[in-house]
Amino acid sequence: MTDDDILAEFRAADALLEGHFILSSGLRSPRYLQCARVLMDPARGARLAEELVRRFPADLRGAIEAVVSPAMGGVIAGHEVARALGVPAMFVERPTGTFELRRGFRLEPGTKVLMMEDVVTTGLSSREAMKAIEEAGGKVIAAAALVDRSNGKAAFDVPFVPLIRLEVPTYDPEALPPELAAIPAIKPGSRAAA
Repeated sequence: MTDDDILAEFRAADALLEGHFILSSGLRSPRYLQCARVLMDPARGARLAEELVRRFPADLRGAIEAVVSPAMGGVIAGHEVARALGVPAMFVERPTGTFELRRGFRLEPGTKVLMMEDVVTTGLSSREAMKAIEEAGGKVIAAAALVDRSNGKAAFDVPFVPLIRLEVPTYDPEALPPELAAIPAIKPGSRAAA
């Protein structure tokens, strides 16, 4: 798949939105990718996950023993990537504000884990999820996402493999361009703005 093919999947799912969006980081953007919509179709989700796995270096693909995703956004993407890899899928969640494994999920000490996100904007949630995975005994050996929209700013201590990188401008709410300030802001994500 090319980047155009991948974006065509998002457009076909009405998942590429235009407007004025409040991101989970608190920043604002004129574009928003709603990965939940692109993953509504299981066949589309499987195609995208399989393409992402094809992009992993062979040694990485063979080393991953489990996929762990942050809830909620990464759960379906992580499940599909785990299916494509043939390994277990789990997720961390924030019942008290900090990510942790729950629901009987366990990682044997040293389990080699891929941390899988739907969208990476600042990398904060990803780093928090990685910390929880390590605290649960896993060893994060790589991170992946369907979409990297960090504009090159998300940094991790492990290899990071996104399906697609999108350069999407983000703005501080106090420094909006006039055309964005003229549009009412909506919050399409699931986490309170910082």
